[in-house]
Amino acid sequence: MSYMLLIHEPIGQRAERGEAEGRIVYDRMLKWGAALKERGVLVASESLKSLDESAARLQVRNGKTSVVDGPFAEAKEMIGGFFLLNVATRDEALAIARTCPAAEWATVEVRGIAPCYE
Repeated sequence: MSYMLLIHEPIGQRAERGEAEGRIVYDRMLKWGAALKERGVLVASESLKSLDESAARLQVRNGKTSVVDGPFAEAKEMIGGFFLLNVATRDEALAIARTCPAAEWATVEVRGIAPCYE
Protein backbone atom coordinates (compact mmCIF):
# COMPACT_ATOMS: atom_id res chain seq x y z
CA MET A 1 0.00 0.00 0.00
CA SER A 2 1.21 3.53 -0.71
CA TYR A 3 1.36 6.34 1.83
CA MET A 4 2.36 9.95 1.39
CA LEU A 5 4.27 11.74 4.12
CA LEU A 6 3.60 15.46 3.76
CA ILE A 7 5.96 17.78 5.60
CA HIS A 8 4.03 20.81 6.98
CA GLU A 9 6.46 23.61 7.84
CA PRO A 10 5.73 26.90 9.57
CA ILE A 11 6.05 29.75 7.08
CA GLY A 12 9.25 31.72 7.64
CA GLN A 13 11.01 28.89 9.46
CA ARG A 14 13.55 28.42 6.68
CA ALA A 15 14.50 32.10 6.67
CA GLU A 16 14.78 32.15 10.47
CA ARG A 17 17.14 29.19 10.56
CA GLY A 18 19.40 30.62 7.83
CA GLU A 19 21.35 28.90 5.11
CA ALA A 20 24.00 27.16 7.24
CA GLU A 21 21.49 25.47 9.57
CA GLY A 22 19.17 24.88 6.60
CA ARG A 23 21.88 22.93 4.80
CA ILE A 24 22.42 20.81 7.93
CA VAL A 25 18.74 19.85 8.26
CA TYR A 26 18.42 19.32 4.49
CA ASP A 27 21.40 16.95 4.61
CA ARG A 28 19.71 15.02 7.43
CA MET A 29 16.58 14.67 5.30
CA LEU A 30 18.61 13.51 2.28
CA LYS A 31 20.36 10.85 4.38
CA TRP A 32 17.02 9.72 5.84
CA GLY A 33 15.52 9.46 2.35
CA ALA A 34 18.54 7.51 1.08
CA ALA A 35 18.12 5.02 3.94
CA LEU A 36 14.44 4.56 3.03
CA LYS A 37 15.40 4.00 -0.61
CA GLU A 38 17.99 1.43 0.46
CA ARG A 39 15.26 -0.40 2.43
CA GLY A 40 13.13 -0.44 -0.72
CA VAL A 41 10.18 1.54 0.72
CA LEU A 42 10.78 4.97 -0.86
CA VAL A 43 9.01 5.53 -4.18
CA ALA A 44 9.69 9.27 -4.58
CA SER A 45 10.57 12.36 -2.57
CA GLU A 46 11.09 16.06 -3.14
CA SER A 47 11.66 19.22 -1.19
CA LEU A 48 9.39 22.06 -2.26
CA LYS A 49 10.41 25.68 -2.61
CA SER A 50 9.22 28.15 0.02
CA LEU A 51 5.97 29.97 -0.62
CA ASP A 52 7.15 32.95 -2.64
CA GLU A 53 6.29 34.70 -5.87
CA SER A 54 6.81 31.47 -7.84
CA ALA A 55 3.88 29.77 -6.06
CA ALA A 56 0.39 29.97 -7.53
CA ARG A 57 -3.07 28.61 -6.79
CA LEU A 58 -5.26 27.70 -9.77
CA GLN A 59 -8.90 26.74 -10.00
CA VAL A 60 -11.48 26.44 -12.77
CA ARG A 61 -15.09 27.32 -11.94
CA ASN A 62 -17.85 27.39 -14.55
CA GLY A 63 -15.24 27.30 -17.29
CA LYS A 64 -13.30 30.29 -15.93
CA THR A 65 -9.74 29.92 -14.73
CA SER A 66 -8.53 31.83 -11.71
CA VAL A 67 -4.86 32.05 -10.79
CA VAL A 68 -3.70 33.64 -7.54
CA ASP A 69 0.02 34.29 -7.38
CA GLY A 70 1.96 33.78 -4.15
CA PRO A 71 3.10 34.42 -1.61
CA PHE A 72 0.00 33.53 0.37
CA ALA A 73 0.12 35.74 3.45
CA GLU A 74 -2.90 34.09 5.10
CA ALA A 75 -1.13 30.74 5.37
CA LYS A 76 0.43 29.64 8.65
CA GLU A 77 2.05 26.53 7.16
CA MET A 78 3.30 25.32 3.83
CA ILE A 79 3.95 21.89 2.39
CA GLY A 80 7.73 21.80 2.48
CA GLY A 81 8.14 18.44 0.82
CA PHE A 82 6.90 14.89 0.54
CA PHE A 83 7.95 11.26 0.70
CA LEU A 84 5.92 8.63 -1.15
CA LEU A 85 6.25 5.23 0.52
CA ASN A 86 5.28 1.73 -0.49
CA VAL A 87 4.73 -0.17 2.76
CA ALA A 88 2.44 -2.95 3.96
CA THR A 89 0.45 -1.09 6.62
CA ARG A 90 -0.47 2.28 8.08
CA ASP A 91 1.41 1.32 11.23
CA GLU A 92 4.57 0.83 9.17
CA ALA A 93 4.08 4.26 7.55
CA LEU A 94 3.59 5.82 11.00
CA ALA A 95 6.72 4.09 12.30
CA ILE A 96 8.71 5.51 9.39
CA ALA A 97 7.20 8.98 9.91
CA ARG A 98 8.23 8.81 13.57
CA THR A 99 11.88 8.57 12.44
CA CYS A 100 11.65 11.51 10.02
CA PRO A 101 14.05 14.28 11.08
CA ALA A 102 11.49 16.92 10.03
CA ALA A 103 9.17 15.73 12.81
CA GLU A 104 11.51 17.70 15.11
CA TRP A 105 10.77 21.08 13.46
CA ALA A 106 7.63 20.47 11.38
CA THR A 107 4.56 18.22 11.27
CA VAL A 108 4.59 14.99 9.28
CA GLU A 109 1.15 14.13 7.91
CA VAL A 110 0.64 10.49 6.93
CA ARG A 111 -1.97 9.93 4.20
CA GLY A 112 -2.96 6.78 2.36
CA ILE A 113 -3.01 6.90 -1.42
CA ALA A 114 -6.42 6.10 -2.94
CA PRO A 115 -8.72 7.16 -5.78
CA CYS A 116 -10.49 10.48 -5.14
CA TYR A 117 -13.86 8.76 -4.74
CA GLU A 118 -12.69 6.95 -1.59
